[in-house]
Formats: sequence, C-alpha cells, structure tokens
Amino acid sequence: MTPPETPRAAPQQIDWAGSRRLLRLLRDAMKSGGPVQTRLDRVVKIIASNMVAEVCSIYAMRAGEVLELFATEGLRPEAVHNTRLRLGEGLVGQIALQADPLALSDAQSHPNFAYRPETGEELYHSFCGVPIQRGARVLGVLVVQNRTRRHYGEEETEALETVAMVLAELLGSGEVISQEEGRSVEGSSLLPARLSGIVLNEGFGMGRAVLHQWGIVIDQVVAEDPDAEIERLDTAIEEMRQAVDRLVDRVDADLDDEEGEVLESYRMFAHDRGWLERIRDVIRSGITAEAAVERIKNDTRQRMAKVRDPYLRERLADLEDLAYRLLQHLSGVEGSTQNLPEEAVLIARTMGPAELLDYDRSRLRALVLEEGSRTSHVAIVARALGLPTVGRCELALSRILPGDTVLVDGKHGQVFARPGEGIKQNFIQTLEERERRLAESSATRDLPAVTKDGEEVTLLMNAGLLLDLPQLETSNAAGIGLYRTEIPFMVRDAYPDRAEQEQLYRRIYEQVGGKPVTFRTLDVGADKPLPYIVMGEEENPAMGWRALRMTLDRPTLLRDQLRALIRSAGGRELRIMFPMVTDVAEFRAARAHFNRVLESELARGAEGPSSISLGAMLEVPALLWQLDALLAEVDFLSVGSNDLFQFIFASDRGSPALSRRFDPLSPPMLSLLRDLARRCREAEVPLTLCGEMAGNPLEAMALIGCGLRRLSMTAGSIASVKSMLRSAEAGQLESLIGYLVKRPSRSLRPLLRAYAQERNIQL
Repeated sequence: MTPPETPRAAPQQIDWAGSRRLLRLLRDAMKSGGPVQTRLDRVVKIIASNMVAEVCSIYAMRAGEVLELFATEGLRPEAVHNTRLRLGEGLVGQIALQADPLALSDAQSHPNFAYRPETGEELYHSFCGVPIQRGARVLGVLVVQNRTRRHYGEEETEALETVAMVLAELLGSGEVISQEEGRSVEGSSLLPARLSGIVLNEGFGMGRAVLHQWGIVIDQVVAEDPDAEIERLDTAIEEMRQAVDRLVDRVDADLDDEEGEVLESYRMFAHDRGWLERIRDVIRSGITAEAAVERIKNDTRQRMAKVRDPYLRERLADLEDLAYRLLQHLSGVEGSTQNLPEEAVLIARTMGPAELLDYDRSRLRALVLEEGSRTSHVAIVARALGLPTVGRCELALSRILPGDTVLVDGKHGQVFARPGEGIKQNFIQTLEERERRLAESSATRDLPAVTKDGEEVTLLMNAGLLLDLPQLETSNAAGIGLYRTEIPFMVRDAYPDRAEQEQLYRRIYEQVGGKPVTFRTLDVGADKPLPYIVMGEEENPAMGWRALRMTLDRPTLLRDQLRALIRSAGGRELRIMFPMVTDVAEFRAARAHFNRVLESELARGAEGPSSISLGAMLEVPALLWQLDALLAEVDFLSVGSNDLFQFIFASDRGSPALSRRFDPLSPPMLSLLRDLARRCREAEVPLTLCGEMAGNPLEAMALIGCGLRRLSMTAGSIASVKSMLRSAEAGQLESLIGYLVKRPSRSLRPLLRAYAQERNIQL
C-alpha cells in the first residue's frame, strides 16, 4: 500500500545517547556555580552546539507577563535584557500563551512573527520553540533557529522539550527571577495577571469582575438564653426553607425544570435533620445561633476536606450556601447579590447552585472558582446555563479586583485579569471566530453525519441528569450513548428505592422521544462513595472496589436497578451497559442477574422490553486479551477512553504534573483502538467510544481513521464533530492512521493537525 501524503520530518535521527550527554552537560553547567548569567550563557552555547543550531535563546517570564531575553547564542549580545515581548506577542509570546511548542521552516512568513531589529534575527528562517514549564506554570520559552529553511521534526521538538524540563529547574529556583518579584506580581493590582485552573464548562467569556464573597460578621458568640437562641434558629430555618422553595420553584418555571435534579437535592439539604440538630446541640452548649451555624459549617469543612471523592467534597458548597442563607435570616441581612455590569465575570471561592441562580443570568458571561470540580452542583448548573467556567483557580479572589477586565478561556482553563491590549484583541478575535463557527455548525444540525466519501457515523450524546435531555433535541443527536445512572444516587441522602428509580427511568424514556438510550449501571464506590453505604478507604480508588465489582458484591443494588430498568422500558428497547468489567466471568455474572430478574418480572405479568441489548464498557486493559470470548457474549461494546487511557499509561488523568506528558493521540493508543475496531467489525459487534476523545474534532478525526463509526460525547460537541467529519474522507483517514501508528512518536497530534489544515478539514 502506498502511504498517504503527510507532513514529514527531515530524515534525521536523534542520537539519544548524545541527548543524555546533553542533559548531563546542562546539569553540570547549571550547578557549576558562579553568576547565574554566566551559567545561562554557557547553557545556550551547549544547546546550540548539540542541537546543530545557529541560534539558541532563553526567554524568562518577568512580572507583568513579559518575556525577556535572558541569554542567547547567535543573536546580537546587546539584545539580552533589552528584548521584551508581551504574553501572546510574536512567536515566543504565542508559545508562552498557549503552552504549546511551535516549529516552523519559515518563521518570518508566520502572521504572528514580531520583528525585533536589535536581535539581528532577520538572518534566520527556521524556528523551533518550546515552553519552559513547571507544572501548569510557564516560566519561559526556549528557542533554536537556523538560517536555512529547515523543518524541525517531532523528534527534535521532543528533545528540545526535554531540555526545557531541565531548564525549568534553574528558572524555577528563584535565581533567575527572584521570589520577591514573583510575589509582587501576585499582589499587584496594576499589572496583568494570568491564572490557571481546570475546565468545568467549555467556552469563552469576557467581562468586568464581580467578586462573590460572604460578608456577615458574627459579633456575639456567647448566648445568654440558649432556649431563646434555639427559637430564633427555628424561625430562621423556616424562613430559609420558604425562601429556598420560592427560588427553586421560580427557576423550575423559568428554565422548564432543567435544574430539577440538582435543585431538588439542594432543597433536601435545607431539610436535613442531622445538620440542623447538630447546630441546636452546639447552641445548647451556650453560644449564639449565628456562632453555632458558623461552628458547624467550619467543622464540616474540615471533615469534608479529608474525603477523597471530589463530588462529595463539592457538596460542601451546598452546605456553605445554606449556612450563609441561614445566617442572613438570623441577622436580618439582605442577600448579597449585587447589581451586575452589562457583561460580568463572577469570581468566587466556591458557590452553591442556588447562589449562582440568584444573579441575573442575562448579564453573566463566565464563572471563575478557586475550588470546584465537574461534578459540583454549581458546575452542573453552570453547564445548564451555558456559562463558561474555570475551577481550581488559586488566588483568584486576591489577584482579581472588582471591576477588572477578565478574560476566561474555558477551553484551556486559563483566566486573564487586566490583560494587555494585544491579549484582549486576540481574545476578541477568538470570540468572533467561535461565534462564526458556532453559526456554521448550527447550520449542520439537520444534515446527515456522513463523511465526504459516504461513510455514515452515528453521533450520540452523554447524559447523567434530566436537565441534559433537552439537548438531545437541540443537538439532533442520534440517541444517548451513555446515561450515567449513578448521579441521581449520589445527590440523595438516602438510597432511592426501586419505585423512585423506575419513575426516573420512565421520565428519561418519555423525554428521549423514541431515540435509543444506553443506561450504564451504577459506577460508584471507592472515590465515588454513596453517603448511605459504608465503604472502606483505598490507596488507589480508581482501581479499587467500584462499579460492577461493588454491585456484584452487593447484588441487591444491582437487581433493584435492573428491575427498575426492565419495568420502565415497558415495550421499548432496553440497552444496559455494565462498567469496569475486568474479565468475561464478571459480565456473565451480571447477565445472569439480569436474566433472573427478567424472568421474575415476566412471570408476574409485567410487559417486557421490545428488545434487549446487554453490553460492556472496555476500560480495563485486561479485557483486551479476552476479546474473542467477550465479543461472543456481548451485544455491543463501548470504550471508556478516559479510564482506559489512564490505565494504559499508568497516568492519573487528574494529575496536573502528568497532564501534558501523555497524549491519547499517540501510536500505542491509536493502534489499540484501530485493532479493537477491526476485531469488533469481524465479530459484527457494534463499537462505541464514549470518553472525552469523542468530543474533540481532532481526536474524533483520528477515531474515524481508526475505524470507529459510533461516537458519544457532550451535546455541545456534536455540531463541531459533525462539521469535521462532513469535510473529511474516512478512507484517507484510515490510510493515514495505518501509516502514522508505525512511527515511534510520543504524539501524532501535530501531524494530524497539519494533515487537517492541508485538506481543509474543519477542526
């Protein structure tokens, strides 16, 4: 077979023994003592010599997000400490802003090239630069250049990234940029600031900062009459409950019940007897009602901080929201939500869902949290509102002042406060481009999901709450490829009995309008414990007692759920998927439970499903060596790429230190998926991928090239993925992936992106 055309590196082999020697030389130079400038000058000479480069330069990030040339071999010496670039300015600024490497054979033709006459770099055409990072923080940029139009291959780029990791030790030590300068930036109210976090909801937002902070000060702690304090508390509790009821009812009516599940659980928290009785007990010890509420809130915060499951920790935000509301009613203070500017970015440490709904949603453009996770109630509500959200953004409240211009990049998890004009204009262009592409994507809503060469692709959506289901219609997804049934179990304080589960599943069937829905049985346990089931702590919860392992050990949980699903189907198609299957025997045991429950239901005269499909999630690599036996048992197979990826690479996907080290678009991962798709086709078993890979157009393009034809993703990703596949040819992609997976590379991402750009594939 003739390999497809694709961008290639020049035929050059990296001498890895030489690379190790280079790293040893660099470490020796960095530890040799003497002035730091002398060491930096020695470092760039060593890199230039070993990388066969005519220029090597190190730029360090200074206060105010300014990149300063600190050392160079090849450029004019007088440019050192005199050449500065703002974040996002020029090629160096672009690398620092996006934290991504950049390799160009003709740098001067790039639209972002910024000429600095004092450097003399007009002589050099080829350019390769990589960020110098420590964790998620960009410390600087390392660049090599040559006069010839040389194409830097991925091996050379990776070698340069390795060198940059070594340089990060020196730049992060405080010798190059002093710790005092770093701290002055954090406390500055005038200089631009960039903060990093995690994406809770994708999108881009720009507006004026509004700080959400609680301001009730408790002046009196000791109570003269505890009985009177308890009476005050009971009155305030009743007022708070009525206010919460009014809020929930108002939002329910306003948003057609989209926040139903989350807000109902919030309302249940307001009626939680255990929490309120603990407050009364503290009052009886002799302190005021206000002090007792504050005390229980703080005690709970300390206790919940030790819980490993992020979802349960995030429920603390609901408690703190309610505690603050209770303090408002006790003290007579009115709510703190303020009049918003026309375009507002809300900044908070954490929030409950009702607090977010207190604000005028028509003026909110984005949300920034110092804490937070994707399973927090406020993140779920923010997604329902379409609000770009970044969480775990440390020091946001101290580094962002009220009224600051704030840019929120909900794609890369970055927040810019008081940005320079260049960054602001780039961001505005990004917003305009995104609006244009959204308009183009929406035009594809009713078009078939078919590639240019006629290959049909089934695009499904993931869901976990009733509030997700209206998006099935707006996105025109073919159905629900993954319904996470565990979320309704986790937002309740008591086990939902069979009747409650059956009612929920019936509502799901009613809202999907006849489209297929695949229910995943409970994926709980270990790091997602249920509050009403005692579970032991584990050192490695992701690989512990969870999902099907737990429900097979607690068969009543599994049978109750299966019975509710069978009853709710009532003459409709029933699709059930078992998670975290490790060997075929586990799937057989789960299917045996299903068959017994089905037989029992039919014997009592219940209407059975019109058709039944039982499948497994492939998340554990051990299943790959049991595929023949598994494919003979299942009706369908789904890849959980998030867990499979982290198990394949032994890489915690929640670890910031590893977030850039491994890439799902690597030859091992794509080879695995390509072989899996082939074997499923041969066995005539439908294969779906329902992890994060499916929702990114570039990753989805690679999946099409691996032979997958069923993808399940968040509803908001469907339009862009459909636009991609309608502009691509599946046959060419399959040839491309078959060729690229044979390359010894850490990531195929740059080559795939270049391929898409050359062929005008919409990403």
